[in-house]
Amino acid sequence: MKDNTLSIPRPEHPEPQWERKNWKNLNGEWQFETDYGVSGEARGLHQADSLAQRIMVPFCPESSLSGIQNTDFMLQVWYKRSVEFDLSSLKNKRVILHFGAADYRTTVWINGQMAGVPHVGGQSAFSYDITPLLRDGANVITVACFDDTRAVQPNGKQSRSYRSTVCHYTRTTGIWQTVWYEIVPESYILSARYDTDIENGILSVTAELCGKGDLGIEVYYEGKKVGEGFRRAQDKVAHMEIALSETHLWEIGQGRLYDLVLRFGEDEVFSYFGMRHVELRDGKFYLNGKSVFQRLVLDQGFYADGIWTAPTEECLYRDIDLAMEAGFNGARFHQKVFEPRSFYHADKRGYLVWCETANSGMDYSDMATLNEFLSPWLDTMKQRYNHPCIITWCPVNETWDSGPLQKRADPRFLYAVYTETKRYDPTRPCVDTSGLYHVITDIFDVHDYEQDHEVFKARYDELAQGVIHNKYSSRQVWNGEPFMVSEFGGIGYKMEHNGYSGGRKTPWCHRNVWSPEEFYEAYQKWVDVMLDNPRIFGFCYTQLTDVEQEQNGFFEYATRRPKVDLAPLYAINQRKAAVEI
Repeated sequence: MKDNTLSIPRPEHPEPQWERKNWKNLNGEWQFETDYGVSGEARGLHQADSLAQRIMVPFCPESSLSGIQNTDFMLQVWYKRSVEFDLSSLKNKRVILHFGAADYRTTVWINGQMAGVPHVGGQSAFSYDITPLLRDGANVITVACFDDTRAVQPNGKQSRSYRSTVCHYTRTTGIWQTVWYEIVPESYILSARYDTDIENGILSVTAELCGKGDLGIEVYYEGKKVGEGFRRAQDKVAHMEIALSETHLWEIGQGRLYDLVLRFGEDEVFSYFGMRHVELRDGKFYLNGKSVFQRLVLDQGFYADGIWTAPTEECLYRDIDLAMEAGFNGARFHQKVFEPRSFYHADKRGYLVWCETANSGMDYSDMATLNEFLSPWLDTMKQRYNHPCIITWCPVNETWDSGPLQKRADPRFLYAVYTETKRYDPTRPCVDTSGLYHVITDIFDVHDYEQDHEVFKARYDELAQGVIHNKYSSRQVWNGEPFMVSEFGGIGYKMEHNGYSGGRKTPWCHRNVWSPEEFYEAYQKWVDVMLDNPRIFGFCYTQLTDVEQEQNGFFEYATRRPKVDLAPLYAINQRKAAVEI
């Protein structure tokens, strides 16, 4: 096998909050094979010289950009490519192989030997120290991804039917984010957690270290050094507090990010952070002590040609820019852990984010499935903790009765997920299960697709008087938590027959309108009710873009062209809310 020399898709560094200079992007053409019978290892594919097809990584085989475009169920897929190493240049160094994400259970071999324990979870990043398995010259990386979306596993918005249907879309199997490796010294920084104190202008850094040495940190704002710290680190964890000479707050529309340089012996990492504080108090959401109304939009993070993977980095920040042009100040990154560079661009733009993960497909009635969900979720929290844009953790969405017998969710499942989320991060709000059914939560949010505006208004007029309309009162109890309508609307306009919905060529939405005027009128009636209510601190509209047959977005799916003029939407969204006065 020859080393890959083709042009590289998605060439940018995949982790802008954790960059080293000595890295190599492994995106591009890999060998590929579909393993419908999950017999590949028995047939020796992990040791084979070649596979049957070619694929363009990091795009999933269902996507057109992958070159495969197989949208049938694929229980297991295999990848293989060669990478050259000069072992003489790796003396006193380690080679760390990284995967941004692969769905769902991933096993990696280097030169026919397993690199480590298989990774479970389709959303979180993972890596292996492959140094002991390398040999001089060509080294073969082989990857197998098992993914049974019809089994009990978190799938998010991936369809469990052969075709896309209603609000579930084309599946993603296997590698769907960048693959790369870093060459690091024997002693290096594994990770670092940042906490900020805006009142006292202090950055706290907790670094996880491999080896021993001196840890030094420099902080810059717009190129000017505004803080530094140093300590001798003999343990695996080092903590440091750095006083900043200048405090610039991360706010809506203003990222004001600080740059960081972390050095540990010969290791050097480039990073960043934002100074901000979030809290819920008196039924309101506060950012840096100021009551802010969350004007969010539901972002599914799907792309017509890349499915879960954006074709280019520009697509990631363009979606954020489009939402802001329509008057939104943030989004629910819905039923999927978005690419790190999505969070990066939200950080830069001062864009609020609810961080979610794929959860649809789980059997919440079975506590035996808890660890399979919780472990990747905690990995996600650790990997995304430092992003200032994340203002809410939302691990679970709509725990409808599930499993083969349609059993009720076990409250212990949601209690455990909430408790472990808060144990890791007590600084942010956590929604135990968005919409239904709440067990223990910091935010009591509802999903309300009521299309009769008079009924909708009457419902929340009662809330203004302290009486909640609890559609599922037998399953959840409102204990006075801050209240938000985290899904509503779903207006379809300019719907087109596109052949996605079960072969029936039927577009789908919650409510169809026939003119821009109808669109604006319906949207404004909903939004005015929520903006004027002193007990509602935010909303989230469904949704940013059309996705396949679900066509209730502001923007078209493939082109991202607006379906209506954005100026009236901006004016409707940006009117001051009751909680902001």
